[in-house]
Amino acid sequence: MGFFDFIADAGANLFKDNDPEPEVVKPVRLHIKEAGILMDNLKVGFNAGAVTLSGYLPNQEQKEKAVLVAGNIKGVVSVQDNVILGTPPADAVEQEKEEVKAAEEASNTEASFRTYTVKSGDTLGKISKEMYGKSSLYNKIFEANTPMLKDADHIYPGQVLKIPE
Repeated sequence: MGFFDFIADAGANLFKDNDPEPEVVKPVRLHIKEAGILMDNLKVGFNAGAVTLSGYLPNQEQKEKAVLVAGNIKGVVSVQDNVILGTPPADAVEQEKEEVKAAEEASNTEASFRTYTVKSGDTLGKISKEMYGKSSLYNKIFEANTPMLKDADHIYPGQVLKIPE
């Protein structure tokens, strides 16, 4: 859980400049769902360029991917991660208590994964060389960022990528 900053002018262009903010949530939810994230228990909010993710996701991989996919949307400057790992309790009151607790903890915790913000001239091979000492490990980065990345040769400045250990 935590707060992640992104570059507003980089990423997938999902909405028009004149869209009212409540209407922006729909394409953001769809974009996250298309990336393979289970949306049954995930809530998405949007306000002034900030996406808030809350609710439940089954594992850390889904959570990390949801944060990165949401952040790599043009116009998004930050993502607040209030996601709880696991399945929601049957009791709605208990569920709400857990979500409030998760939101409180989010402001006190750091990211559990490394990220890299793509710069002009970067390639996955160049990033791999910088992160791992070998450019041949670029596929490790590519696989950690699919389906957000559809082709290893198509990354863009400002995009935030997950860097696996």
